[in-house]
Amino acid sequence: MRKIILNLATTLDGFIEGANGELDWCILEEDMHFDRFLESVDTIFYGRVSYDLWGNYQPDAAAPDMEKQIYAAIQSKEKFVFSSQSRADDKATFISTDVAAMVEKIRKQPGKDIWLYGGAKLITTFIENGLVDEYMISVHPTALGAGKPLFDIPARLDLVLAETKVFKSGVVQLIYTPKTRA
Repeated sequence: MRKIILNLATTLDGFIEGANGELDWCILEEDMHFDRFLESVDTIFYGRVSYDLWGNYQPDAAAPDMEKQIYAAIQSKEKFVFSSQSRADDKATFISTDVAAMVEKIRKQPGKDIWLYGGAKLITTFIENGLVDEYMISVHPTALGAGKPLFDIPARLDLVLAETKVFKSGVVQLIYTPKTRA
């Protein structure tokens, strides 16, 4: 069965974006091998707001080649958007009901792993329903003091550290799996 991987960047003080939506603190370097992660997935799960902001994003002509390659790879993936708003979109499938059942149906289809991109409400729904198989959290060496928190969950979440990677920029990637209860 395909894994659902929550892959997020966070600041040292636990924010996924600044108080005004800033992401300029987010570092992307070649030694992070984000391209390898993108090769390991063929599907992306978005919330509607995240999809509207980033689902079809195209860097401008002056952007670095690495950024252009990454977004070209992202745009090549199958996209599912979870939203209370149902709408037609030729680049994504919108799902507005039975989230857990639809996720399990998609997960059982043949293919590569699935990237749970976000947003915050969707991540909370997936965590509450036990749908996240791996948490890939990249902690960046910046503290913002305010912003959107990494998690906004109503109950405790126990995880097991599976792997740690340190990059030359000072970013530390922590990979966790859910702790199984005995």
